[in-house]
Amino acid sequence: MRCIIMWEGPIFPAHTHTLSLLDFRSFIHADNRPDFLRRTHHQSKMGRLHSKGKGIASSAIPYSRAAPAWLKTTPDQVVDHICKLAKKGATPSQIGVVLRDSHGVAQVKIVTGNKILRILKSSGLAPELPEDLYFLIKKAVAVRKHLERNRKDKDSKFRLILIESRIHRLSRYYKTVGVLPPTWRYESATASTLVA
Repeated sequence: MRCIIMWEGPIFPAHTHTLSLLDFRSFIHADNRPDFLRRTHHQSKMGRLHSKGKGIASSAIPYSRAAPAWLKTTPDQVVDHICKLAKKGATPSQIGVVLRDSHGVAQVKIVTGNKILRILKSSGLAPELPEDLYFLIKKAVAVRKHLERNRKDKDSKFRLILIESRIHRLSRYYKTVGVLPPTWRYESATASTLVA
């Protein structure tokens, strides 16, 4: 293990190890670490559940909470766009991408005061299943369909177990929060009807 030691004054060969340890302890407890050390510590991300990745990439949301002065789109126009796209079958994240790329609305909440999903709920256009859960179920259905044709594919069997594990975790969370009813259950036999 490599440590960065800050030491002022002479170091004698006989006491190098003891001094460096003492100095290192005081250095850490005093939190006198250089900026680059502190920054990496606070920005480190949690590892992924079923892979080696650390998930470092993330979007940087602007600090300003006010709508930009150059934006001419009114909140009512944004809400109309959201409702039209939802009626065409777009998911909340797809709606956000279209608004950002085609209409210059970087953040819907800054313009309208509400997030996309909340606007959809108030209009009665919200999806029945949360988007992340929906796509996990869709992936599980695709893997199961693949396994019907390729019964010896051991890796896909293992991946299906991991996907379904994530589905159960996520559904448990959504039940606790009240997004899904307490009686909702994921069943592999009827899963294809949920994502049809």
